[in-house]
Amino acid sequence: MQRSPIRFCRPAHVRTGLITLSLSAALAACATTPPLPPPPPPPPPPSVPAAPDAPTGAVLADWSGVITAADRDRYQRRAAAWSLALEQSKRQAGSGDLASLGDLIDPAATRAGVTPPEGAYRCRTVKLGSQGGDGGLGYVVYGWFACRIENTALGLKLTKLSGSQRQAGLLFPENDREMVFLGSMALASEPTARAYGQRPERDMVSVLERIGESRWRLVTPWPANESNLDILELVPAPAATPARRR
Repeated sequence: MQRSPIRFCRPAHVRTGLITLSLSAALAACATTPPLPPPPPPPPPPSVPAAPDAPTGAVLADWSGVITAADRDRYQRRAAAWSLALEQSKRQAGSGDLASLGDLIDPAATRAGVTPPEGAYRCRTVKLGSQGGDGGLGYVVYGWFACRIENTALGLKLTKLSGSQRQAGLLFPENDREMVFLGSMALASEPTARAYGQRPERDMVSVLERIGESRWRLVTPWPANESNLDILELVPAPAATPARRR
């Protein structure tokens, strides 16, 4: 007769005790193991010096590093623009009194001391020559509008405030008789002209010259439309007369 194997079984209370003992040992091990220290804080950022106050005046002096290739070509051919525009203005019919403009349309009428003072100006545009050849007007003399010259953080800025064609841009010193203007044009009811280089079809390069006592001209060779040379005449606006007390 084959006997069944004898099974030794621990009592339930013994098994429970063993489990409890194992858990206690595990908890004790966890309790004795110290937690990992937190990571060290990041190093402080390097100190940055405070920004200096915004300067005024002709800050961006090197206009040659800003001008576009197309405007550089116009600028370099400005003598040819003068020659063609004057020839057309004398040969073709126009609008306005060309003979009364005097030194305004004389290429050699420049004077030293070109930098204009800040302030309000009266300004008018004279268009010379015609991109349409003999079929267009040889010249157009427009009426007076409002302009402003002011010092900004980027340099001396010229803005035409009224009229259907309103340029705005910076004046860069070139020499004692010339300042180079790089700007853009706003038309009709458009808001203020955008910064130079944002709309190539509106970009313009001009030369500011002094042609008399408190009299300047901004000469634009090969403008985008209509004429072959544009001149913006500038004279200081008269000071406002204070109202009389009654």
